[in-house]
Amino acid sequence: MIIIWTIDKTKKEPYYQQLLRQIIASIQQTELTPGQRLPSERNLAQILQVNRSTVVHAFEELTSLGWLERKQGSGTHVTHGQWGNRQFAIYQWNALFSSPLLKEDPYITQIKNQKAAKKSLDLYTGDLSNDLIPDFEFPTMTWDQIMHEERQMTPTGYIPLKKQITKRFFPDVTGYGQDLLITSGSTQGIFWLIQVLLNPGDTIATEDPSFLFSLPLFAARGVHLKGVVQNKEGIDCRALEELIQKKKIKLLYLNPNHQNPTGNSMSLKRRKEVLQICQKYHLPIIEDDVFRELNFGQALPSLKSLAPNQVIYLGSLSKIFSSSIKIGWLFAPKPLVKSLADAKQVMDNKTDLLPQLFATAALSQSNYKTQQQQLATNLHDRSQAFTDTLQAFSQDWQFFPVSGGLYYWLSWRHQKLTRNDWQMFLRNNLLVAPSFLFSNHTSSMRVNYTPLDDKERLIFKQKLTLITEHLKKNG
Repeated sequence: MIIIWTIDKTKKEPYYQQLLRQIIASIQQTELTPGQRLPSERNLAQILQVNRSTVVHAFEELTSLGWLERKQGSGTHVTHGQWGNRQFAIYQWNALFSSPLLKEDPYITQIKNQKAAKKSLDLYTGDLSNDLIPDFEFPTMTWDQIMHEERQMTPTGYIPLKKQITKRFFPDVTGYGQDLLITSGSTQGIFWLIQVLLNPGDTIATEDPSFLFSLPLFAARGVHLKGVVQNKEGIDCRALEELIQKKKIKLLYLNPNHQNPTGNSMSLKRRKEVLQICQKYHLPIIEDDVFRELNFGQALPSLKSLAPNQVIYLGSLSKIFSSSIKIGWLFAPKPLVKSLADAKQVMDNKTDLLPQLFATAALSQSNYKTQQQQLATNLHDRSQAFTDTLQAFSQDWQFFPVSGGLYYWLSWRHQKLTRNDWQMFLRNNLLVAPSFLFSNHTSSMRVNYTPLDDKERLIFKQKLTLITEHLKKNG
């Protein structure tokens, strides 16, 4: 084989890491194919003009990570396994997280700076207002008791919590060979699915707009996102099928209940139509259902319950507990859950026991359902009051009442807004999430209505009145 790797001796990066990184890149780009034999350690060391120990170190680490296999007498070969069985070196993950692709949008930086100053009305937040969070009781535990409970930890999570989640959320999805993986919130579930199921160059389809476009992990991994238009019923099925026919779509990500950022909920009819299309093209679905417990009334059947083997389900209690207690889960076929759990173990990325104990205690309480229903009632009242406030702006901002979740989606009815126009919101200390964070569109905004009590709704109305008049004047 022709050696295309080089060692830059002017770099501070260790030589073995340079070689390791280039070999992984060659495998990912199919310059090296499964089963292909690599040069011997001695020959490669001579070609690269490094010590043989450098090559040995790189080969050994790549073998432990699953990229290479070494057999005495037959040399070193690229493994035949799927990429999901391979992992990156720890130092590479650190490099990934410092990538320029992970730098946040400047508008978000401005929002964070103003939040720190504590002068603004924060409707950008993705959290439930603190005054609405249920007052769950957590048992007092000694250190010995915690250590005892730790014995019930498995690679997929704390056994009592898994039982409580299954009992409450999946009573009808049994006998389908499914398992739960406990995560530190649903975003961590998305992260691990990217690593295990996707390769650089793969494409995910999702609704447009979608909060996925605000996550930099896809670009850093080399994964493409394709948006599909949506309406009040949900994702457009004709546009989805056309995209599937034109592009090689690996996964479909959907947020069917109280979608982030629009607040829309997909109708039952649309859910069945989407499932029919995905079954036709053998396309797996990731269903992110983090807002399910924030529904004002009876929730529609989940995609997972309608097609258990077609759907990977992401759930979370973090929206109820606040962002300080990150707890979520992934419900999927057992082989996939095992692969994800193995990946977490390799990276020593365990979900802490303490938040799992909190979640178990909350779900086990006899009044959990009562507290959840009271929360839904309080949210509905606050949502109705917000709708009433918005009526004064209906000639300038389009909006629709929501049936749950945290967000309203307001769209400007007049000229196309620019990034510069959104600076007006910052100057007036009104923090919202402009649509350019979630889409190529620039004239809508996501607003978290839950922090708005009577006093703050009045402040919101005053600020939005000033901004609206300014935008109309400059239109």
